[in-house]
Amino acid sequence: MSDSLSRASAPSRATVLVPGDGLPEAEAKAVRDAMTDRATLGLWRADPSLSARVVLSRGQKVVGIIVLLALVACIVAWPRASLIAVVAAVGLSFLISVGFKFWSSMRGARVESHYGSVAETPRIADEDLPRYTVLVPVFREANIVAQLVGNLGQLDYPADKLEILVLVEEADPETLAAAMAADPPENFTFVVVPASNPQTKPKACNVGLELATGDFLVIYDAEDRPDPDQLRKAVAAFRAHDDNLVCVQAALNYFNANENALTRMFTLEYSFWFDYMLPGLDFERLPIPLGGTSNHFRMSGLRALGGWDPFNVTEDADLGIRASGAGMRVGVIDSTTWEEANTSIPNFIRQRSRWIKGYLQTVLVHLRRPTHLLKIAGPRQALSFIFLVAGTPITFLTVPLLYLSFIVSILLGPEVLSDYFPGWLLWLNLFNLGCGSAMMVYVSMMGAFRRHRYRLVPWALLNPVYWILHSIAAYKGLWQLITKPHYWEKTEHGLTSSSEPEPQRVGSVS
Repeated sequence: MSDSLSRASAPSRATVLVPGDGLPEAEAKAVRDAMTDRATLGLWRADPSLSARVVLSRGQKVVGIIVLLALVACIVAWPRASLIAVVAAVGLSFLISVGFKFWSSMRGARVESHYGSVAETPRIADEDLPRYTVLVPVFREANIVAQLVGNLGQLDYPADKLEILVLVEEADPETLAAAMAADPPENFTFVVVPASNPQTKPKACNVGLELATGDFLVIYDAEDRPDPDQLRKAVAAFRAHDDNLVCVQAALNYFNANENALTRMFTLEYSFWFDYMLPGLDFERLPIPLGGTSNHFRMSGLRALGGWDPFNVTEDADLGIRASGAGMRVGVIDSTTWEEANTSIPNFIRQRSRWIKGYLQTVLVHLRRPTHLLKIAGPRQALSFIFLVAGTPITFLTVPLLYLSFIVSILLGPEVLSDYFPGWLLWLNLFNLGCGSAMMVYVSMMGAFRRHRYRLVPWALLNPVYWILHSIAAYKGLWQLITKPHYWEKTEHGLTSSSEPEPQRVGSVS
């Protein structure tokens, strides 16, 4: 830890760490400015091509203009043929993206013994455990931050080897006051993150990374309730592999699944994503886009990667892909962190639009040097990245077009559209939509079965309706990518009336 940073005593057993505190004003400002500069621009200075600070590189702008001009020329010269080609491409891209998720989930279903193998590792003695750092970035979480103390207090890990850094924005004294009022223990340190733009979670995490002293590091959100033995499982996973394993992702699920229709659909989506699809990607050694929490890192590898990109609003997914692009491996562990599912549609749209915008940022960043990605990661990994990270926003952007063509052809008859689209194209799009919807309904049902949440199974039939919300969020995210690419849209937490996860075990589906 830097000697320029002092720990100020706090009213509780925990401490508050303010960069430059206790130094003369000019020196304190220099400390804060230097820390902020490293947290904000460190990755960009090391390799600008890996940072989302610039939305489009010069080469991407040139290629984009050429493609746009070529498309306009084709529409002018061959309007009907061009329209048919575009519509066919939309339908096929939708089916390919959904089909890849289905295939990955099926691979995850067939290798469940591989997924759960870490759980059977003998318990590591306390004296043999390494030092572990927990980063918890919080912003406007005064209503729930007190729960954080209790939730992390459940972790089965020696307190003297557990460093908990709660990253509080300088502009949010209310959250700091609420957290300190909860009387956190001595291994809690509240780090005041200097105010600067962009004000994002990854920038705060970079500040925490600079101060962290653990051999391993995990990210949690303020409302998270990780399984008590999760850190031990992560240590066992890292020790079972070589240093090339830089990160393991724990499964995320929701404790308020049955609160309303939205929380049920959200839970179904997370269940198949984390319990089947990510284990399938892990088994096939394909890139894994990390979730926003419960990412456990080998500290040396995380620092070698340059930490998080503060300009990418899905810094987690970007870091997972960046690790694969650097020839490192990301895996999964058989452990769950319980979170709060969105209970409000406007809140869901805000959250999901940020995620989709971040996926688009990640695609643009990692396609700046496609030959490098192919050379380092390999063709299978590169295609997986395109199908999943690029395919996810494409799926949601194309859904309204497929729905519209289907509804119009049903209400008005195919002959009304025959002047523009041949019959085979309408049938192809209907097949793509129907087949893609059926695959996603099926894997959503699988996720409910694996978590023994059988009452959620019928809700999977509403997945095509749930996609409409994703489409709204996707178009909002696309617009924000153009107008304010680095804006971090805050997701409100603490809105649920539920407090405890349902008792359940994760079991196999035969």
